Amino acid sequence: MASDRLGLEPAVHPTAHLWDCRLGRYTEVGARTRLSDTQLDDYSYIVEDGQANYTIIGKFCSIASHVRINPGNHPMERASQAHFTYRASAYWPGEAADEPAFFARRRALSVTIGHDVWIGHGAVILPGRTIGTGAVVGAGTILTRDVAPYTIVVGNPGRVVRRRFPEAVADRLQALGWWDWDHDRLRRALPDFRALAIEAFLERYEAEAP
Repeated sequence: MASDRLGLEPAVHPTAHLWDCRLGRYTEVGARTRLSDTQLDDYSYIVEDGQANYTIIGKFCSIASHVRINPGNHPMERASQAHFTYRASAYWPGEAADEPAFFARRRALSVTIGHDVWIGHGAVILPGRTIGTGAVVGAGTILTRDVAPYTIVVGNPGRVVRRRFPEAVADRLQALGWWDWDHDRLRRALPDFRALAIEAFLERYEAEAP
């Protein structure tokens, strides 16, 4: 991944399965990935064998293979935590397909991911978590807590190893909000994204701010 050419219409692999999702421009969904009740905003992608449920994903996010975002929990407080209690129609004709209250609780524990976030191979993001803009979640991380913007977390459970940038620089990046630039402005700035050190990049484009 990625496709040879991305565009205004999302690129969704034929083997992917999507239910009640909204995909932005220049987005891509890889093979065998399953998304439900998920928003994937402009320029973001999730590659093969991923899964996301009840999740809002910002712009320019890079989500590696085999990532699980907001996997389901079982009702441990019940006499049985098994599937039949909340998906009874699979077992008895005439039962409702899904138990409304159970899935309402799942939706209430949505995951929110900011812009320009990188989630590594095989990470698991547990229900109700928020990942701030610019953060990195390392490969194989089990994320049980929220992640601050521009912070790198790794491990099981996920722990902070360092910030990508000092807090003052991170604040300036969030104020600049380059992820909201239009497509043509991103193209004009491409050489600077590639070549300029972060302070020089900020100084140049802060000076252009209206």
